[in-house]
Amino acid sequence: RLSCVKNNIWLASCGVVSAGLAVLSSFGLMLYCGVPFVITVANAPFLILGVGVDDMFIMIACWEKSVKEVEKSDTKARMAETYTDAAVSVTITTLTDVLAFFIGTWTAFPSVRSFCLYTGTAFIFCYVYTLTFFGAVLVLNHQREKKERHWLTCMPVKTDEDKSKSSLYNVCCIGNCSGESSESEHEHPMSKFFERYYGPFLTNKWTKLLMILLYGAYVGGSVYGCTQIKEGIDLRNLASDDSYVIPYYNDDDKYFSEYGPRVMVVINGSVEYWNESVRVAIENCMQSLE
Repeated sequence: RLSCVKNNIWLASCGVVSAGLAVLSSFGLMLYCGVPFVITVANAPFLILGVGVDDMFIMIACWEKSVKEVEKSDTKARMAETYTDAAVSVTITTLTDVLAFFIGTWTAFPSVRSFCLYTGTAFIFCYVYTLTFFGAVLVLNHQREKKERHWLTCMPVKTDEDKSKSSLYNVCCIGNCSGESSESEHEHPMSKFFERYYGPFLTNKWTKLLMILLYGAYVGGSVYGCTQIKEGIDLRNLASDDSYVIPYYNDDDKYFSEYGPRVMVVINGSVEYWNESVRVAIENCMQSLE
C-alpha cells in the first residue's frame, strides 16, 4: 500500500521470522533428543517457510476482513473474529502436513525417517508460533495504526498534505501518498474480484457439474497412477550434476544393461591348484554356471 500508516511490511517480515523460529525450535528439540541430522534435513526450512508464509497471509486476510464484522477500534473483537476464520484453516492444513510427514517416519530408510521427523515437528512449531507470536504482532501493528504512526519510524504522521513542504516529505510523513486520511478503508481489488465475479461463477450449477466431473477424472487418474508406481530409486538422482557417478551409470545402462547383474563365484577353503583334476573340475563348474 502507498499509505505510510497502513503499510504491512513489518507484518510480512514477522511472518518470515515466525517460520524461522519454528525451524530453530524444531531443529533444537530434535538435536537435543538425539535424532540424527542428515543432509536432506537441510531442505526442510524451505518447506516450513512456504507453509508459514501461507498461514501468515491467511491471518492477515482474516484480520482485514474482520473490519466488516466488528468495530474497527475493538482489538479484542477483531482478534476473536480473525481467529474464528483463520484458526480453522490453519489447523486443518497443519494437521494434514504433520500427519503426512509422521507417516513417513515408518519408512525403512533412516535418512527419510530423520527428514520426516524434523519437518513434521517443525510444522507443529510453525502452527504454535503463527497462533501466538504472529497474533501478538497483529495486535501491536493495530495499536500503531490506531495512533497514526509511521510504519518504519513509528512517529506520528499527518493526514493533510503540506504545500510548503517537498514532495518527498509529503510522501514519507503523511498518512497517504494522495493526502487522504489513513482512516479511509478501500476494498482490495482482488477481494472484489473473488466476491463479485469468481464466487458467483463457482456457485453456478453448470460450473459445479464441471468441477465434479474434473474432480472425478482427477481421482481416476490418481488411482491409475498409484497402480503404475514401481518401487525403487535411480542413484543418479542422488548425485550432484557434475559428479562422476552420473556418466558412470549412463554408460553402464548403455553398454551393460542387457547382460544383467554380474555374478561372482567364490571357492572358500584350500584348493590344490597344482592338481590337474582339480583344475578340470573348476573349469567344468564354470562352464556349467555359464
